Amino acid sequence: MGKLILVRHGNSMWNKKNIFTGWVDVSLSKQGVKEAFEAGKVLSKLKFDDVYTSALLRAQMTLQLLMLENEDERTLVMSHSGDDRYERGVNNASILKVNISEALNERYYGDLQGKEKEAFKKEVGEKLFKTYRRSFDVPPPNGESLEMTINRTLPYFDTEILPKLKDGKTVLIVAHGNSLRGIVKEVMTISDEEIVNYEIATGNPLIFNYENQKFKEVTL
Repeated sequence: MGKLILVRHGNSMWNKKNIFTGWVDVSLSKQGVKEAFEAGKVLSKLKFDDVYTSALLRAQMTLQLLMLENEDERTLVMSHSGDDRYERGVNNASILKVNISEALNERYYGDLQGKEKEAFKKEVGEKLFKTYRRSFDVPPPNGESLEMTINRTLPYFDTEILPKLKDGKTVLIVAHGNSLRGIVKEVMTISDEEIVNYEIATGNPLIFNYENQKFKEVTL
């Protein structure tokens, strides 16, 4: 039986300030650091076979802090795709390789990035604000819709991660609200209409068992 653990990064500095973040590479807030440690305590006894995260700092920070609470004493080694110089000389028996991929990045918010949400809502009105933020297939100017985000995340999940779950491995993914929505949409069979309102809390692990080609949400 495979096991899939999804963790949205802890509260970031721009989450705290209610600013559209997207691919802007901000760090965690003090609250986010605390959330990462708390998630680590929940998952402390799990030994991960494979670990994945995005190319963004807030997800990578969350992963690193989370793993400080884990009983696994292997060293985290960040895998920079296409350049083995970062990994040359490591002892594979003593490391836990972290696979980094932009496919797991947050939704790209384009022209909205860096804008304070409440101020932007006053500028464009409630209806357009909600359309840009919560519609399934309408992107903000020069950005991605949720549908576009899912269309880059799911192929990576299906080709790189799902086969490992089929092999009975325990897989951890630390990523973002919208990229994780795409994975949750698939594993929980959620409709396009429902997934836009599915909330994934920062630093709160979602745990699924995978058996007989089916996912089942569980608790530890």
